[in-house]
Formats: sequence, C-alpha cells, structure tokens
Amino acid sequence: QVQLAESGGGLVQAGDSLRLSCAASASGRTFERYGMGWFRQAPGKEREFVASIAWSGGTTYYADSVKGRFTISRDNAKNTVYLQMNSLKPEDTAVYSCAAGRSFLVTTTLRVDYWGQGTQVTVSS
Repeated sequence: QVQLAESGGGLVQAGDSLRLSCAASASGRTFERYGMGWFRQAPGKEREFVASIAWSGGTTYYADSVKGRFTISRDNAKNTVYLQMNSLKPEDTAVYSCAAGRSFLVTTTLRVDYWGQGTQVTVSS
C-alpha cells in the first residue's frame, strides 16, 4: 500500500518555473521498488503522461511535450519524487498527479497502482 501526497502547485506566469513534490508513505514493498510518474489532466481533456523515473532513478522518460523543460528526480531516502518544471507555458495548465507502480517505469495509466490526489498548476500568458 502506498499513499502519495503532492505539493508545490500554484499560479505562475509563462516562462516561470515550479517544482512539484510527491511524498510517499509505503507499507510492505518499499518506496525504492516502485516506478514513479507524473501525469496531468487539463479541463475537458484526458489524463496524459508527463514523466516517469525508474526504481533506482537512473532511467527517466518524458512526454515529447515536456522534454527539455521538465526534469523528474527522486530521493529514495526521503521517499519523495520531484518534478522540476521550467519554461512553463499556458498549455501546461492542469492538475498534476503523482503515480506509483510496480513496473520499472510508469508511462501509462495501466501501469499505475496508486495515485495522489493531485495539485493544480496554472500558467498565465
């Protein structure tokens, strides 16, 4: 069982940066054995994959729309995964959710076993 709690969302202007955090509490299977990911959902749109990081943190994967602007990282000692978002655009506006799965990477909702409640990111033009 894993509980995820996101923080760090807010209202920013285009071009600004934000860092999202996701604190995990895991029982049984330890945090470092979960692939972690970030997904987002904009109003009226389906949830989409943003970024994922593997168990050890050595492998990452990004959606084309955020590649080069967003960076996912994890600190297994703190049971926390981060999403550094730079050069934000209005089209990045969405609710961002943290996700955990038993897969090496969590790149689709099918691989997600646990979800956080989400945090709102709003980018004004």
